[in-house]
Amino acid sequence: MTNNEFQKIAPTLPLQPGIYKYFSVDAELLYVGKAKNLRKRISSYFSKTHTSYKTHELVKRIHHIEFTIVDSEQDAFLLENSLIKQFRPLFNISLKDDKTYPFVVIKKEPFPRVFLTRKKINDGSEYLGPFTSTGKLRELLEFIKQFIPLRTCKLNLTENNISKKKFKVCLEYHLGNCKGPCEALQTATDYAEGLQHIKEILKGNLSGIINYYKNEMQQNVASLAFEKAEIIKKKIEYLENYQARSVIVSKHVNNIDVFSILKDEDIAYVNYLMVQNGTIVQTHTVPLQTHLEESEQEVLSYAISNLRETFNSLSNEIIVPFEIEYAEKNIIITIPKSGDKKKLLDLSIKNVNYFKLEIKKKKILHLEEKTDIEKENILDELKNYLQLQAAPIHIECFDNSNFQGSFPVSAMVCFKNGLPSKKDYRHFNVKTVEGINDFATMKEVVYRRYKRLKEMQQPFPQLVIIDGGKGQLGAALEAMKDLELNGELTFIGLAKNEEEIFFAGDKQSIKLPWNSNSLKLIRRIRDEVHRFGITFHRNKRSKGTFKNELENIKGIGEETVNQLLKTFKSVKNIKTKNKEEIATIIGNSKAKLITQYFNNKL
Repeated sequence: MTNNEFQKIAPTLPLQPGIYKYFSVDAELLYVGKAKNLRKRISSYFSKTHTSYKTHELVKRIHHIEFTIVDSEQDAFLLENSLIKQFRPLFNISLKDDKTYPFVVIKKEPFPRVFLTRKKINDGSEYLGPFTSTGKLRELLEFIKQFIPLRTCKLNLTENNISKKKFKVCLEYHLGNCKGPCEALQTATDYAEGLQHIKEILKGNLSGIINYYKNEMQQNVASLAFEKAEIIKKKIEYLENYQARSVIVSKHVNNIDVFSILKDEDIAYVNYLMVQNGTIVQTHTVPLQTHLEESEQEVLSYAISNLRETFNSLSNEIIVPFEIEYAEKNIIITIPKSGDKKKLLDLSIKNVNYFKLEIKKKKILHLEEKTDIEKENILDELKNYLQLQAAPIHIECFDNSNFQGSFPVSAMVCFKNGLPSKKDYRHFNVKTVEGINDFATMKEVVYRRYKRLKEMQQPFPQLVIIDGGKGQLGAALEAMKDLELNGELTFIGLAKNEEEIFFAGDKQSIKLPWNSNSLKLIRRIRDEVHRFGITFHRNKRSKGTFKNELENIKGIGEETVNQLLKTFKSVKNIKTKNKEEIATIIGNSKAKLITQYFNNKL
């Protein structure tokens, strides 16, 4: 649409508030905007010369315009956000945060189960969250499992079914993880009290729960129920430690949302701190892609609307660094100059700056966005540091992986020209090695890899990285000797965690400069082989490819195995226990079977 074409329709545009939509010649929705005065706002796109190429490109593509009149700016704001989320127009601000956040669901059923989920279903259940930190959430759920016993079974625990004694308590009851509502050993009222405690804990309202437990502990002490009092004391200690690790802002600050923004060309970063009862309960930073000449105020308003909706914020006060137009009703916008609220804003700004720096570091670590010359320079730098004869255009890296001292596998990743060559990645199921022997495992997989390349007359890598100690490097070189390829390839060892590089026979290791691009490449290769190996191992475990060694023992069933692993954590630890220690968990007869089995294998 040209300026002359627009001038013909300009008088027909209303002077009221509303939203406008720009469409292309193919009826593709290009842009949605809001305005206090639709005619004035739309005219601005056609009445001035735009410095932004993207804005110029948008105007050039506009074929026709549609608009909707609304009663107020607030209605325009809400309608604009709704349409952007629904249609994701090409030229609107886009939230570059595609994560799905976890919720805790309290199922709508008798004696409700409580568990983590990423899918919110409209089934009448109560969903708490979402939560930004899965690790912190799992920690809380583990506490809940230990100290607030709830059922995990899927039984239909109606009053009628329980009264007819259709069910029997399971292992979870005997382990103390459930109070047995299926056999009417726990009342619905007692169960509901535990659920209420869980809700308060997940909402960050810990003070009331701690005081409740303290009163309960004192009552148990008064009635000489010292064992019960000790259990409650542990609950209190955990919650107080957890509260101490939370960022407590001020007892004078209640429920507020804090936002800050950092704009870097076409990308804007917005940090969000959710404060409840004076404590920061959620913190999150999102990147947003801007397409036109949007101001920081516009971007921040858009981000605030999305983040408050995503995290179900009910706070009626928003802390921001500058004035913004925000049309949500009954919301107080505060720009603090001092005090606790200013400290919170400063903390948010600190977080958003840190997030941007981390993004920058990750881009430096990866080579995808570098030019061919930059990649060549990095490989030449690595060649010089390691004194190689040629730049390592082709690099391979090996790593061993096992689970709790069992089920060894190995992985190899391949990098060509500094980038992953995923078609050349390889997994290895260990065939010739009994038990856990990292040296023998490394020798086997290196031998198999280069025997195959030799037979197929495929090119060898210029550099091979062994992720392990000198013993594993020595084992890899033994494999090359057996293949009569000694000296054909350059092998280096990479010390676990230390990032020290060493050659076979050298007393002194090599430490690359901590900020050098060549070390960043080595780190990336190491991280990639870890990821690839762990993923392979996890997939095999989930498919049941691995069988737990305890299940090989005649007379030992799955429930017994679960009891032992719950107590001793791993098969490796169980092997170190004597008969008496094992018997305290599963009884003398089964303990005898297990100790005899492992003794016979010595």
